[in-house]
Amino acid sequence: MNFGKSREHREFAAVSRRSALGLGITAVPILGMAGCGDAEDSGATATSAGAAAVDTKAIATDAYVFGYPLVLMDVTRENGAPPNRFQHGDPPTPENKQVVRLNLDTLYSQAWLDVRAEPMILRVPAIEPGRYWLMQIMDAWSNTVHDPSSVDLQVTPGTATPPFTYAVTGPGWSGPLPDGVTRLAVPTGTAWLLGRLQFDGAADVDRVRELQRQLELVPLSAWVKDPTAAHGDPGAQPARAADPAAIVAGMDGPTFFDRMGKVMALNPPAPEDADAVRRFATIGIAPGGSPADVSPDVLNAAADDAKKRIPTYRNPYAEDINGWTFDPTVGAYGTNYDLRATVAMHGLGANLAKDAIYPTVDAVADDDGVPRRFRIRFAAGQLPPVDAFWSLTAYDAASHFVENPAGIYAVGHQVPVVRGADGSVELVVQSADPGAAVPQGNWLPIPAAGAFSLTMRLYAPKHEAVEGVWQMPKLERVD
Repeated sequence: MNFGKSREHREFAAVSRRSALGLGITAVPILGMAGCGDAEDSGATATSAGAAAVDTKAIATDAYVFGYPLVLMDVTRENGAPPNRFQHGDPPTPENKQVVRLNLDTLYSQAWLDVRAEPMILRVPAIEPGRYWLMQIMDAWSNTVHDPSSVDLQVTPGTATPPFTYAVTGPGWSGPLPDGVTRLAVPTGTAWLLGRLQFDGAADVDRVRELQRQLELVPLSAWVKDPTAAHGDPGAQPARAADPAAIVAGMDGPTFFDRMGKVMALNPPAPEDADAVRRFATIGIAPGGSPADVSPDVLNAAADDAKKRIPTYRNPYAEDINGWTFDPTVGAYGTNYDLRATVAMHGLGANLAKDAIYPTVDAVADDDGVPRRFRIRFAAGQLPPVDAFWSLTAYDAASHFVENPAGIYAVGHQVPVVRGADGSVELVVQSADPGAAVPQGNWLPIPAAGAFSLTMRLYAPKHEAVEGVWQMPKLERVD
């Protein structure tokens, strides 16, 4: 078994890091790792106690990487809103420091679905043309399994008139659905619905709030009894304020693997995971089980090794074009467990590339305290190719909005760009106000000094952007 390898997923996309509500950000560039072989290759036939201990640790390390997204998803669920209830996000501000790399483009409406007992009906209201929306649905292992949107409704024929009604069904469920309801089957009993609604600034808040309240979740049985009984959800509050990634990072080895076994019993691995699951079971890591016969010291050492390995994996299919990096292969992972774990650690909730990609570039804003000036020039007809919209956001060294007197944190969406006489678009990227010579919408402030980064967000990108045919222009320094 080649633990670190999988089939290619060229059509999938990147996200960011740390927290659910920070999604729509950029993937951290991912660095290579040593793949793990199967038990035979790693010394399972060795007779010495030392060799056996090394093999047990290697298996446990691989198991930690395999199970990390599952455990992180479960801790995130545990600290979220009650099951089958929406939690609606607020417009971000520069004062929001709990989540990194916030976006100013969409507001989130998320819900943790429990579909073990019966399906849940999701209803998306009529939304005005031109307003992008996406209802991303992930299984318990962080794979995106469905993604209906304003660009791709994914409804059954004859039901393309709003409101759009979907039934999220769990594993093993079978039965008829009412007319006009589209089935969205998920392979695990727990699913994460992460909805996004295009947000056009302060004047748009009331309208987006109205749409959020019209999103509906209701059990299928209640829907069948009375389709009119479902009403929009004003939104629940999370169980507590917590950092799920920090909670998982703080678990010792025995605690992590015990949690992993319990959650695997509720959300079993996929059929294609059978080889890995059999290998892990040789040391007791299995659905409903725990490695009771493995010493805590070995489990702790394995957890420590995995925590170092996960953030340093580099996906060979990640793109680096003109200094802008993005990964078009994330969102659904097959048996690439290292990539799945890395994306979960850096940005749980990755979109498929057909829904959004996030090219990102890093730079330094000064030369020994002297501010630098940059520009980005799009030739005529070469603005980002999208079926929805795009934006460009600046972040400081801590991945927060760049505070500035003008209150400008992103361009391209809420603040439209202005074309030149020849049809080109030049964006000025610098700390100081460039003055009236630069059109409103074409200046993006950065820090006066220190590291910074820019993230270009392409919502519903066209294939030429995903495949690298269209290329993001260089961030050029202006002397």
